[in-house]
Amino acid sequence: MKRDCTLAAFALLAAGLAGHAHAVNDLPGGPAVRQLNLHAAATRIAAEISWLHWFMLITCLVIFVLVFSVMFYSIWKHRKSVGHKPANFHESVTVEVVWTIIPFLIVIGMALPATKVLVASKDTGNADITVKATGYQWKWGYDYLGGEGQGISFLSTLDSTHREMSNDGAKAADVPDDYLLKVDNPLVVPVNKKVRVITTANDVIHAWGVPAFGLKQDAIPGFVRDTWFRSEKTGDFYGQCYELCGKEHAYMPIHVKVVSAADYTKWVGDQQKLMAAKADDPAKVWTLPDIMARGEKVYAANCAACHQASGKGAGPIKPLDASPLVLDADKTKEIHIVLKGQGAMPSWKQLSDTDLAAVISFTKNSWSNKTGQIVQPAEVLAQRGK
Repeated sequence: MKRDCTLAAFALLAAGLAGHAHAVNDLPGGPAVRQLNLHAAATRIAAEISWLHWFMLITCLVIFVLVFSVMFYSIWKHRKSVGHKPANFHESVTVEVVWTIIPFLIVIGMALPATKVLVASKDTGNADITVKATGYQWKWGYDYLGGEGQGISFLSTLDSTHREMSNDGAKAADVPDDYLLKVDNPLVVPVNKKVRVITTANDVIHAWGVPAFGLKQDAIPGFVRDTWFRSEKTGDFYGQCYELCGKEHAYMPIHVKVVSAADYTKWVGDQQKLMAAKADDPAKVWTLPDIMARGEKVYAANCAACHQASGKGAGPIKPLDASPLVLDADKTKEIHIVLKGQGAMPSWKQLSDTDLAAVISFTKNSWSNKTGQIVQPAEVLAQRGK
């Protein structure tokens, strides 16, 4: 009876695991179900790295088989039980030369192609487009510094619906294939163009990388590093922050969308129009209904993941609803914390003065916080340099 119950339990477990396995499919440009090999290469560098991987693996395997075959053959063939006696000699110049020259040639044969790929992966010159990727806790900021699209700037944050799925334990049967990899604003680049990526960070060490491109580069506060890629395929390619950067480390994915030259030009035009529309006058005086409407959008995109849509917070995240700081008549206190950060609260100075004024005004007048206080963009601007 006990054996039957055990078998039934294993059967149920296997059925459950099988159901979960079938619920998620391979993600083109991202991870695959039960993936063991490297990602399918989308760049020449990634293809070279994949070739190096197999070349090194096969070379080491051949050496392993040859060395241990000779060793075990010698042990077995010349064992004492069949009458063999150990040879007695002190040195052999021939043997010493052979066991020095052969490993040297093997090392040179492995080092040459590896050095070639390493040098090529560090050649960031003559880029068609230059993008700065800045790591924040916990999102990526992209600034197009050179080439077509110069001047475009935006933040890339995990899609809020995916964060909600994670908060609920990802129990939904329809968890998408790009779970925890979908962002609101992907990095868009043209196909067959050399893209230089300059990496840095605003707070702690992050790392920017996309396995399909064969690259990973640390993003270190106070330092500027760079890498590059030239995608030979259009499509969506995914990565994540590859440096443990805090409790939200799992929630700052990287999404690169590679499009045709014509589609990229169209995207650049759309982004420039969007940025022009968002270029607010910091001296503008907003009414409470208008700034609340904007603040709600900013809060949903940047704050709700931690503080919750209800403003109640969670765990170590302090609630905003009925918060003494939010209710305080001295508005500069909340402005200072949002700009500078405090404790687990990161700095949000990368947002515009208007967006910060809007989200602070939203928190001061949402839920039970009916203070009637309005923070204007000029007030945020005045606190930036303090």
